[in-house]
Amino acid sequence: MKYTKPALTYEEQADQLLRRGLVADREELLARLRSVSYYRLSGYWYPLRLPDDSFADGTTVEAVWRRYTFDRRLRLVVLDAIERVELRIRTDLVYTLAHAQGPFGYSDAANLPGLSPAKHEEFLANLRAECERSHEPFLAHFCSKYRPEHDLPPYWMVTELMTFGLVLMLFRGSPAAVKQDIARRLGVTDRVLASWLHTINAVRNICAHHGRLWNRELGMKPMIPKKDARWHDPVDVANNRVFGVLTILKYLLDEIAPQSGWSGRLMQLLAEYSDTPRESMGFPVDWSECPIWRGVGDSGK
Repeated sequence: MKYTKPALTYEEQADQLLRRGLVADREELLARLRSVSYYRLSGYWYPLRLPDDSFADGTTVEAVWRRYTFDRRLRLVVLDAIERVELRIRTDLVYTLAHAQGPFGYSDAANLPGLSPAKHEEFLANLRAECERSHEPFLAHFCSKYRPEHDLPPYWMVTELMTFGLVLMLFRGSPAAVKQDIARRLGVTDRVLASWLHTINAVRNICAHHGRLWNRELGMKPMIPKKDARWHDPVDVANNRVFGVLTILKYLLDEIAPQSGWSGRLMQLLAEYSDTPRESMGFPVDWSECPIWRGVGDSGK
């Protein structure tokens, strides 16, 4: 089918929305469209539309905007938690691997048995690309002093240049004992932790690219521990919506940074936007009875 929709001016976009029943001051609506864009906002008004593309009675631009601003602030809260998790995993990996394999152990494919030879070459190529892009003073100092004998810097430097995706590749490639040891410190299996990290990386990319998060169905679904009753009784934590990710982050931060106050900031945000449907985020009605969340609820603790 040939795509035939024309590009509309801001004024045409606003008039179309008003004709479809959106309640708004036209000038305010134009300001919103100019600051965010029609297409991006459409993800937030989509649940408020009827089958004929008109809006449900009483749908206001303010209601749409509140969902957008909630999502924007939710992404920031989620990114705060992900940063703490990512740094902990980096730290554990570099400490364990460097002591077991030496400063440049990653350059030997035998030290990363979870990567095929082709994947190991891809890993090194990506590291070289990150080094070429970097303007970090510590890298410039290393290169001026130790090249050409060393093409890449030692573990503790190179991990500072890695994207989260490369950290995941390093984790996946690490010896089983290393992955199991890191996961054991967090109270889960290495398979569960690997699954969580892949989902967290996908969510991080959504947040970093300003994607819609609050009511998204996850494409990369994390594993939920089967034998840990905290994830199932009295609340079954599903893995297809953001509530599952928030629960994983809450669990990890309780282990990694219990002093962070992260859950309190999340609760304050939820309370401020109590008009945002939590069921769209995957929150069960009795979610605060989940042992991982118990004692937090909406209290802001």
